[in-house]
Amino acid sequence: MVITIDGPAGAGKSTIAKLLAKRLGFAFMDTGAMYRALTVKAMRCQVRLEDADALVSLAKNTHIDLLNEPGKPLKVLLDGEDVSEAIRSVDVTNNTFYIARTPGVRHVMVEWQQKMGLRQSMVGDGRDLGTVVFPKAEYKFFLDADFKVRCRRRIDEMRAKGQDVDEEALAKDLAERDHQDTSRKVGPLKQADDAIRVDSTNMSIDEAVDFMFLRIHQK
Repeated sequence: MVITIDGPAGAGKSTIAKLLAKRLGFAFMDTGAMYRALTVKAMRCQVRLEDADALVSLAKNTHIDLLNEPGKPLKVLLDGEDVSEAIRSVDVTNNTFYIARTPGVRHVMVEWQQKMGLRQSMVGDGRDLGTVVFPKAEYKFFLDADFKVRCRRRIDEMRAKGQDVDEEALAKDLAERDHQDTSRKVGPLKQADDAIRVDSTNMSIDEAVDFMFLRIHQK
């Protein structure tokens, strides 16, 4: 069984997807982490991020995997190296959109993700899982929240990690990311016609997970 959770940055997709996967006993697929991992490699190899052909070539010569181990955080493996921490740097965050907007790279990524979905039952979160990667997924959710709430969640998350936050700059960056996600030509962020919309503005993480879990077990 494949369950997809799409939505904008800061809506809580990754956290909720992880908890839902754990509750169901499924694997968790963090598609954003996969794009971040390729961004890490592109930056290390000093590939020009505006060069689409170079990025596609890099993707075709890269192996990215997600390792789900019981009781342990998800490991993101880049050519066998654990880059789970490296992918969360500010530089990687600010440059991942170059990777995500490149059609040829997304084609490679979609193939990887679909193969993962054939190996095991899983919950995945991303931008186009329910529309492009798994259009026939058994359950699809579109998770959203008020923009100010999404900003606050991201600020709290960063401060919890001891990072300094320029709130005005963060809001500007999040708005720009929303624009990039919804306006790109390939795999834009949008709600699948058969997805269940979940507004988490006034929901706790546990309430959102409970809602999805109950919808899955209604039948």
